[in-house]
Amino acid sequence: MVRELVEVVKHYRARPVLRGVDLAVAAGEVVGVLGTNGSGKSTLLRVVAGLSRPSGGRTSGRPRTGYLPDRFPARQRMTALSYLTHLGRISGLSTAEARRRAGAWLERFALAGGPGTPLRDLSKGNAQKVGLAQALLAEPELLVLDEPWSGLDPGAREVLTEVVAEVAAAGTAVVFTDHRPEFVRSVADRSHQLVGGRLQPLGAEVPTCRVLLRGGDDVDWAAQPGVVAVRQDGDVELEVAVAEREALLLDAIRRGCAVIAVDTRVVSR
Repeated sequence: MVRELVEVVKHYRARPVLRGVDLAVAAGEVVGVLGTNGSGKSTLLRVVAGLSRPSGGRTSGRPRTGYLPDRFPARQRMTALSYLTHLGRISGLSTAEARRRAGAWLERFALAGGPGTPLRDLSKGNAQKVGLAQALLAEPELLVLDEPWSGLDPGAREVLTEVVAEVAAAGTAVVFTDHRPEFVRSVADRSHQLVGGRLQPLGAEVPTCRVLLRGGDDVDWAAQPGVVAVRQDGDVELEVAVAEREALLLDAIRRGCAVIAVDTRVVSR
């Protein structure tokens, strides 16, 4: 296996984000992960990429890794080509080879304004193209992409889908996140979903609770751990993973919410 996670747990300030995650990724395999905002997708990818240490469990494999974060930091004066050339040199490439590879990727993704455009002048979608180029620059053995199609124009989205298939065919392992179930299934060889901090096959039955809340603080409930769906019309109706029910109810009460109803059911997602 290129990279393996066994019973991985991750906490932030005593708050559980990942709970016993198992994931093994082989060379040439494309693995897709679906999850709502706040489900822990980005945290999982940072652990997969080796950028974040788990709070528990173990990881194995030290592949050469290319990583695209969910928000690529582009507020810099450097041009896209200069930035990528610099990163290429840090990765061990010669200046000439780094410039060649950077230029080729920027051309393929059709960077608006060309390679001489300063990063700070790029739109979100074009900054994403530079982020993808830097992830691919050193020909990684493991490519980790957080919501990579987000913000791209239709042409670049199509190119990225082609690139993922090409690098996988060449033996690179790919792990990516997205929020569209059918798209994840169409691109990935193996598809998972994160619910309540746990990874499970996409489409498996997920035990959830319906929680009805009233009043309290103004909260972005969709970003809370375990929340699968939110409907708000005066009262707030949440669909919550059963594993996160008690923690969410406690948090809601602390925020001054009145718990109007809780009922358990099983839905297929």
